[in-house]
Amino acid sequence: MYKLLRLIFAAAFTSILFQCAPYQPEGQGVVGQVTWLEGNQMPTIVEDGAKNKKTTMGEPVKRTVRVYPLVKISDVTLEGGLFKSVATKPITEVETDENGQYTVNLSPGRYSILTVEEGGLFASIFDGDGNIQPVTVKEGEWTLLDIVVNYKAAF
Repeated sequence: MYKLLRLIFAAAFTSILFQCAPYQPEGQGVVGQVTWLEGNQMPTIVEDGAKNKKTTMGEPVKRTVRVYPLVKISDVTLEGGLFKSVATKPITEVETDENGQYTVNLSPGRYSILTVEEGGLFASIFDGDGNIQPVTVKEGEWTLLDIVVNYKAAF
């Protein structure tokens, strides 16, 4: 009898577990995490002969994430690894939480996502057409874009 009850409970739990879909917010847009990475990121050898393990993802950081219509490299001025000006106005901006997480609700389309830094704006991804940190938002889908702010890192 005890084995039968365990079997029934296991079957019920399994059926409930596989019927539950992961939470997906309504709408569409971009979600991700912003992290900060600085300093020497070159591989080094430590005393015992093993490679020194370094994180290449950085530490979560609070930042303002600014969304622009798709921006080309020809539409910005660059100084010291940061963008000083952008030819178009931002669509919106959001603040990350204490873990660097952000969510931006956007209409379907193509956008450039930049972080606001002390001396300007930052992005590190470019496509073959000269677009800065391009992201495509599709109807009813959330696009993941994790941003590693690494303009003070050496590789």
